Amino acid sequence: MAIIKETALVYCENQFGLADGKTAAGLVRHSEIYTIVGVIDSSLAGKDAGEELGDKKSNIPIFANLDEALGKLAEVPNCYIYGKAPLEVDISTEERLLILEAMKNGMDIINGLHQFFTEDKEFVYRAVQCGVQIKDIRKPPKIKDLHIFTGQISKVNVPVIAVLGTDCACGKMTTAVELNKALKSLGVKSVMIATGQTGLMQGAKYGASIDALVSQFAIGEIENAVVEAFDNENPDIILVEGQSAVSHPAFMSSVGILKGSMPDGIILQHPPARKFRCDFPHLAMPTLKSEIKLIEAISQSKVIAITLSHENLTDQEIPKIIADYENWFRLPTTDVLNYGCQKLIETLSERFPNLNQKIKRENLETMPVLAMR
Repeated sequence: MAIIKETALVYCENQFGLADGKTAAGLVRHSEIYTIVGVIDSSLAGKDAGEELGDKKSNIPIFANLDEALGKLAEVPNCYIYGKAPLEVDISTEERLLILEAMKNGMDIINGLHQFFTEDKEFVYRAVQCGVQIKDIRKPPKIKDLHIFTGQISKVNVPVIAVLGTDCACGKMTTAVELNKALKSLGVKSVMIATGQTGLMQGAKYGASIDALVSQFAIGEIENAVVEAFDNENPDIILVEGQSAVSHPAFMSSVGILKGSMPDGIILQHPPARKFRCDFPHLAMPTLKSEIKLIEAISQSKVIAITLSHENLTDQEIPKIIADYENWFRLPTTDVLNYGCQKLIETLSERFPNLNQKIKRENLETMPVLAMR
């Protein structure tokens, strides 16, 4: 049965296309439950959201403010999504007023922050008055419904591939989503486990926002999501979205993902032009070599491919970096937004013979090289 998508307007003031606007960018690129009809960012008003991300034209307009969006859209969207992912916990007074205005116009509020709107008395009162709903995507289940690690992951006998990275907001989710779609287009039954608010907003059936969980349950929730997907979907492969980086001093999410999913292989996402960690301008980026060494030192998993974020790289620089990395690391390397997922799929098919049998080779041979542009 086809899912009827809700229409949604995404708020991303002054951050669309930047690191803290990754939720909005992810939803513009892919969502199975929302039809994105516009983005709010006054600094980019009048532009096309897809083109602003460096992708093909999406016909999703960027508006200066909520009033302009509601004035130009044919209908009031079903939902207002807070599409920024800042380190700060609290929203500003101006952002509060916009949320209240969206409620007044009959829009449900979708919130991906650690600040839960369902615990805000003013928001709850106004939602009741306006007959709208508030959904806190990051709000964890009650303790009684959470899971600890059980070891049941050992029964999963299909490839589990984790897409990890060297930093936050470097394209891990995008690579996982694109690879998941590409595998499905080849007749492979692929299931993606979401581990953050954006993946859940995009419609992932399995997963949890791991950075919002009590640490006792983080590993168990990842294990449970993988085991549930295996039991319920009879998949050929399971992809696990990464968060942050194993080496990142501020976050533990990647370690929990690595332990909970016990992957059979790791795809490592890296932004070659980034000098300092996202949101931490005094912390230098790790090298690919050091990240690979760390990952493989604390787990039994091996990095099997490298994927790139092309932020701040020219079209001429990307092929040279790919060639250099393949020469230095002896690992297949690509940029899925520029070159598609063919190289990753070839790597997976070589490493996992049972998966290779599932791939419709004729579809692989005709897969477009340029997936997004």
